[in-house]
Order: sequence, then structure tokens, then C-alpha cells
Amino acid sequence: MFKGQIFQDRFVLSMLNYKNNGYFIEIGSNDPIRHNNTYILENNFNWKGIMIEYDKKWYELYKNIRTNSIHIMEDATKIDYKTLFETNQMPLNIDYLQIDLEVDNNSTMETLIKFDNEIFDKYKFATVTFEHDMYAVYYDFFLTKNYIDTKNRSKEIFQNRGYILLFENIMFDDKYNRQFEDWYVHPDLVDPNNLFKIC
Repeated sequence: MFKGQIFQDRFVLSMLNYKNNGYFIEIGSNDPIRHNNTYILENNFNWKGIMIEYDKKWYELYKNIRTNSIHIMEDATKIDYKTLFETNQMPLNIDYLQIDLEVDNNSTMETLIKFDNEIFDKYKFATVTFEHDMYAVYYDFFLTKNYIDTKNRSKEIFQNRGYILLFENIMFDDKYNRQFEDWYVHPDLVDPNNLFKIC
């Protein structure tokens, strides 16, 4: 049933007791179904959300397949998120935030910093999956600093905002130790003890 690359959708649903009619913000949506972290949320649990993707090739598929969602085909680092959320009447407590961009061009951190400056004072997210691509440190010697800074700075921002890091350095390939994501919850919106339901 699950479509997330490494069961991000299962993590979100487990932490939220398989909630119906939730809300998500998906930054870096890519394919609307395959390896998509919000497809099951929208299709099976009637969630609504905002999908943000730079590559316009997905737009027609989004319109046809992801009909509950709002589709923004723009550079995630250039969006006025405060206006976007207010215009689309997003609730102050949002169930899921995904940030899955490119660490090597710094778009991941630029977008998170925009959220820290524009969004986190007003909005909270029950669950967060944040891609830091730390595994690339071992492959990309020229951009090592980008990956390390993204990992450390993002952790500091989320923890300063009250988020709890439940799963750190999630791997999609145990053989090669490819650590690429951190998963957070906000204790005002999620009981971290729901963790047992994932196992």
C-alpha cells in the first residue's frame, strides 16, 4: 500500500493514528505516485495539501492524479510561503511537512531558513521528513561542507523550534550506509510514544 521511498508515509500515518482528512506541505514532490510520500495520504485517507515542484513536466499528472492538492510549479527558494499558506487557508497545525530538495545547490537550507523566518512562528507541523543527503559526503569531496552544514544547521533549527528528532540519518541502502533523512515530530501535536506503532 505505501508509496514512500522508505515508508515516510507509514511513519506519518503511524504517528497520527492513521488520521483522515489531514493536511500536508510537500516540497520536492517529483512523481505524483511512485516514491511519493503523500500519495497514500491523499488517495486513501482524504488528505489535502500543497505540492511544490520545480520540474513542470509533472504538472499534467498532478492535475489528473492529485486532484485534492494545490500544485505550485516554482523554485521552492523563491516562494512567499506566508502568503501561500494564508491564501489557501492552511490550518495553523499542519500534519506533515516534507522538504526534499537539492543539498548541493543549497536549496534545501534556503527553503528551511525561509520556513524558520516566515512560517515557524505561526505554523506547527506534527511530522516532518527532512532530506539532508549526508551519504553524499563520501562521494562528493567538493561539496562536503554543504552536506555537513545542512545536516547540522537543520537539526539546530528544528530543535530550537521545539521539534523532537525521532529518527536520525535514515538510510535507503544499508550496504553502503547511505544516510539521507531525519524525521521529526512536534510534541504539541504528536505523542512521541506513538513510536511503538511503527514497529
